[in-house]
Amino acid sequence: MYSPYLASTTNFPFGIEVHRAEGTFIYDTKGKRYFDLIAGISVSNLGHQHPQIIREIKKQIDKHLHVMVFGEYSQRIQNELAENLTSLLPKNLNCLYVVNSGTEANEAALKLAKRATKRTKLVAFKGAYHGSTHGSLSVSANEDKKAAFRPLLPDVFHLPFNDLEALDFIDKSVAGIIIEPIQGDAGIRIPSFEFMQKLRKICDENCILLIFDEIQSGMGRTGKLFAFEHFDIVPDILTIGKAFGGGMPIGGFVTSQKLMSLFNNHPNLGHITTFGGHPVSCAGALGYLNVLKSENILQNVEIKGELFEKLLAHSSIVEIRRKGLFFAIEMKNKDIVRKVVEGCKDMGVLSFWFLSCPESFRIAPPLNISESEIRESCSIINKVMDNFL
Repeated sequence: MYSPYLASTTNFPFGIEVHRAEGTFIYDTKGKRYFDLIAGISVSNLGHQHPQIIREIKKQIDKHLHVMVFGEYSQRIQNELAENLTSLLPKNLNCLYVVNSGTEANEAALKLAKRATKRTKLVAFKGAYHGSTHGSLSVSANEDKKAAFRPLLPDVFHLPFNDLEALDFIDKSVAGIIIEPIQGDAGIRIPSFEFMQKLRKICDENCILLIFDEIQSGMGRTGKLFAFEHFDIVPDILTIGKAFGGGMPIGGFVTSQKLMSLFNNHPNLGHITTFGGHPVSCAGALGYLNVLKSENILQNVEIKGELFEKLLAHSSIVEIRRKGLFFAIEMKNKDIVRKVVEGCKDMGVLSFWFLSCPESFRIAPPLNISESEIRESCSIINKVMDNFL
């Protein structure tokens, strides 16, 4: 199944040989159908092969592919994407820089915080996951994933997540604070409204740039376009990825035109990318945004989340944590999680584990999953869980 010529990331891969994917389903080479309740880890938020996204991609392919490094040529598809996205955001988030992935977006955001403030300290939070490149790994919190690659970035500090008193240690020596408004790989941890409000206030008082990593929680996953909308605050820099491309590889960071212009000088070309803003990926992203608006996707996300939660009221579940269709299902221990995830796969339902929360498994289905698909997939999950009563 796996080619020896292709790099592996684990000795225990999930082991599905994909033939095709459509809507909520993935089909393997033997014709078996799987409910995709993880959407490629919050990537395929509109399911697989959405017709409108595919049309946008094909339309762009017929025009041109890569023509130049980002920023040197004016490309209509990039301009359209930036205008469409920023029209949906608060006024201070009016300039998009397009990169290739979420971790690249976070790397750039950290650079911009240092460049803008002329400071070096970065604050992140325990439980955080921001990517696996050098800088984003530095601000991530899982020591098991970091130890083998030290030394990482200096002047990085991790505070307890959702701890009001911990915020009092922040001062004017800090360049930027990076946070997931809802932590993903920590097992869907939702901070209090008061915590997020205080965080914004402290950043304002100390001239610190507040970076929201919405790579997992953004693009409608929580029932809002971005999770920060639940807390009535706005970041200085917003990083995005995963679902942004409608299935195509893309990332981005959004900030004010004033802050973004700092990359233009001292030094010139302060942040550059060859393939960032690839026109075909931009076309996928534009198609995604258009579908979100035209099909009124967001208004039904919470309703579907409530239905999932109602149907998964199984006695073996310790706790369900969720916002919209962003779920952590906590079990008694990690062994049960492994058995449930593997049992669901055998029965045709794909769920997955978290990097930093082994006692929970994730559910993050396409936002346009139907009621009948929710009911059928939950019935299968409950049957698997019956084995652990």
